[in-house]
Amino acid sequence: MQTLDALKNRHSVRSFNRKPVLKNDIERIVDSARLAPTARNVQPFEFIAVTDRELLTKISALTDNGKFIVDCGCCLVVFCQETKYYLEDGCAATENILIAATDLGLASCWVAGDKKSYSEDVRKLLNVPLGSKLISLIALGYTDEPVAAAPKRTLSQVLHWQKF
Repeated sequence: MQTLDALKNRHSVRSFNRKPVLKNDIERIVDSARLAPTARNVQPFEFIAVTDRELLTKISALTDNGKFIVDCGCCLVVFCQETKYYLEDGCAATENILIAATDLGLASCWVAGDKKSYSEDVRKLLNVPLGSKLISLIALGYTDEPVAAAPKRTLSQVLHWQKF
């Protein structure tokens, strides 16, 4: 798939069939994430690939809007060391994950992490060192349900030339 096609075809999926995600695909996705731009090239991110069903169940139970994580094949958890631009850097990596997953034919959904009430519980569950901030939980996997992308505003609705 070409990059622009992956951008156009990416959409959030919240129904997974528990089919495992290939280790090679997970590694390719995380390799794409580590290439995300970061402020001052600090590269503060760390990625945890969770495929263990018991851990997926625990993570799912901790979240408020990520209960479907229990059924995904892999949950990629993005943490960043607490730097000045940790959130921007982690979100850039998260977007790379979503696009790479789409390119590989995987369904995905971004679940918020930063400043959520469960952030510290996820950090402790996954033995992440203090000083790291949870950025996102990304459910990856396969779905059996037909999925339609949510409608997006048109280019003419969002693009302004010179001034608003």
